[in-house]
Amino acid sequence: MRLIASDIDGTILGHDGSISDRTIAAFRDAADAGIDIVFVTGRPPRWLDPIREQIGHTGTVICSNGAVTYDLPTEAVITSHLLDWDTVQQVRDVITALAPEARFALESLAGFHAEEGFYPPGGPAVGERMEPTVLTPEMADGGIVKMLAVVHTGNADEFLHLVQPRVGGLIALTHSAPELALLEMGPLGVNKAVALAEYAASKGIDAADVVAFGDMPNDIEMLGWAGAGYAMASGHPHALAAASLTAPAFADDGVARIIEARLAALRRA
Repeated sequence: MRLIASDIDGTILGHDGSISDRTIAAFRDAADAGIDIVFVTGRPPRWLDPIREQIGHTGTVICSNGAVTYDLPTEAVITSHLLDWDTVQQVRDVITALAPEARFALESLAGFHAEEGFYPPGGPAVGERMEPTVLTPEMADGGIVKMLAVVHTGNADEFLHLVQPRVGGLIALTHSAPELALLEMGPLGVNKAVALAEYAASKGIDAADVVAFGDMPNDIEMLGWAGAGYAMASGHPHALAAASLTAPAFADDGVARIIEARLAALRRA
């Protein structure tokens, strides 16, 4: 084990925004043992305060499902993979034809833009609540790294099943919100595994020496690529089916338990 790659939400971070003391200690022990640590998330760079403030992470974070590699100490984008406006418009047109009630948002390197109707009426915002607007090419400020589509009925698996046959050849398509029919779309061929492989190669680390943790469909490729890919027992059935290994549930400090056991094995060796 030379590198630990971990998803954030639902894997180490709870709905209350906290990371357990045991998990924090496990990551710090791994860092003290010389293990490289990278967090790999669907979150944008501006949503990284939990790992900065609670774990004290001062390294690299792979954001937006692999579209952005970000240096936390300098708050600088190291690499990015962008969506062009023509693809955004084409995908929007196809999804709207299939699900007229769908509403869309864009995550760019400079900000977040949601069109009117994207947020649930009277409910919590998906992402950051902004003034309702219509998506335009000018919103590609700094480059688009993620497109989102939501319907306020059904679930994400059903929505994905509906649109994937028509847009799967245009854009990378996944989801990670357990209670919303929200799809996350990025540049074709880009996912967490692609960005993690690039990062590991830059450190001279082979996949066989990577331990990865995740809980949702946007983690599937990463869990398959890593030499030891652990799906959380509390995770999505598709993630559990795709991973060769299972970590205890989030509520049971599953990530911490695996890290502790692997560090203990390294010490015995």
